[in-house]
Amino acid sequence: MVTGPRGEGRLFTDPDVDRAREFFRQKSRKMVPKVTTVREAVERFIPDGTYIATGGFGANRISTAVLHEIVRQRKRNLAFAGHTTTHDCQILTAGGCVNRCDVAYVVGLEARGLSRAARRAFESGEVEVTEWTNAALAWRFKAAAMGVPFLPVRVMLGTDTMRKSAAVEIECPFTGTKLVALPALFPDVAIIHVHRADVYGNCQIDGIMISDLDLARAAKRVIITTERLIPHEEIRQNPNATAIPYFLVDAVIEVPYGSYPGNMPYEYFSDEDHLRLWLEVERDEAKLAAFLDKYIYGVKDFTEYLELCGGIERMRQLRATEYLLDREARGEGGPYA
Repeated sequence: MVTGPRGEGRLFTDPDVDRAREFFRQKSRKMVPKVTTVREAVERFIPDGTYIATGGFGANRISTAVLHEIVRQRKRNLAFAGHTTTHDCQILTAGGCVNRCDVAYVVGLEARGLSRAARRAFESGEVEVTEWTNAALAWRFKAAAMGVPFLPVRVMLGTDTMRKSAAVEIECPFTGTKLVALPALFPDVAIIHVHRADVYGNCQIDGIMISDLDLARAAKRVIITTERLIPHEEIRQNPNATAIPYFLVDAVIEVPYGSYPGNMPYEYFSDEDHLRLWLEVERDEAKLAAFLDKYIYGVKDFTEYLELCGGIERMRQLRATEYLLDREARGEGGPYA
């Protein structure tokens, strides 16, 4: 029962589970090869106006290659799920691709500083905002993955975030407790970078998965980029390692170093110099435009971008740094031991 106020924010997606099921019912579950290119995946699945959500966390295990291609193809009026999405949001707002956003954590690149491009987009009103917390957005994905129109929680009660959200205050029918109803979030497209996948879309992820398992089940379409394609037989040898099954996936693209300049756990460290360069050029709109011309619009694909950023030698350095830091974390020594 609705007993309290509704948030002032606009609900950008439809939480109706039955309408979502109508779509999912028509989606093919055939185990067929889905390997394609980044360009083709963006052209096919992300028309202007699409609501997109990205996996990973902050600048960790993000699908930079797809984000660059969205900018390169000059997609417009996209909606974006801002759940722990920092460099993702920085790229999309710099490219002018987003006009509405469910915000939890977007503008700050952790200890590195604030994205001025993203901040300008939000403060100017160029991007319409509805506010949530990280937990709230994660649970909205979970509601969709569960096939329920909302989840009752206590998060955001008594805060301005609740007031700026699109949530609804309700009363528990069993105890009379005041709760918040979080509406299910069904993105049109989820973009997730993984460690390994086969040609059908069975995916393996090493380390923390954040909300990616719920996101993959909530989204109507799923684009996977992977560090490497592996044989299907290798997937079958360890079925418990499959985090995202093939029947959720619509496109698979092998993109080595696809999270660069972000971190890929156990694979390569983030390129802090390049991320600082992003933050530096954002101070001046003309410098940012020149930067985008050089690194995104001026290259044909992500491989050329990597070459501009130092190529395989730079990637080897970042891989060595990740290895040493992982050893240190395990108590086996490292650069700071």
